[in-house]
Amino acid sequence: MVKLHKVAGNIMRILDAFKGSRPAIETQFILIVRSLSDKDLSINDFGKTLDDLIEELNGTKIGDFSDKASKLINRMDEQIRANVHIGGDSDSAGIERMKRSLEELNVFSEYRLFEIPEMHVGVFLVMWKEKSDKGPIFVEVVVSDDEEG
Repeated sequence: MVKLHKVAGNIMRILDAFKGSRPAIETQFILIVRSLSDKDLSINDFGKTLDDLIEELNGTKIGDFSDKASKLINRMDEQIRANVHIGGDSDSAGIERMKRSLEELNVFSEYRLFEIPEMHVGVFLVMWKEKSDKGPIFVEVVVSDDEEG
């Protein structure tokens, strides 16, 4: 569990997102943290910021619709369902539906799926902000232990 906190802490440090950070779920195998970033970023810079973060953490980006992405999302889903009752089946297309739902609420979002092989973790990281590019940047990170390391 310490490595999950270390990864999430590094992400929050890089994004300057400790303000109001709190775990939504915290177990031995999965950690979900939500927060607000104090960075003054344009929504146009979200993608580069996330890609730079992955590089800084020695991570490897996972393609959104790849088999690896599907396996990671399903693993995260199982780890969450082991602790919280959720109706319905696991669905790897849920991330894209979440993005569309945010856009319908006039919110811009950008996300990345990646792994940090040396830490044996997979990460889902999403940032969102009003499309007007005003107001705070919301951050949510899911760090999942691959349970092999």
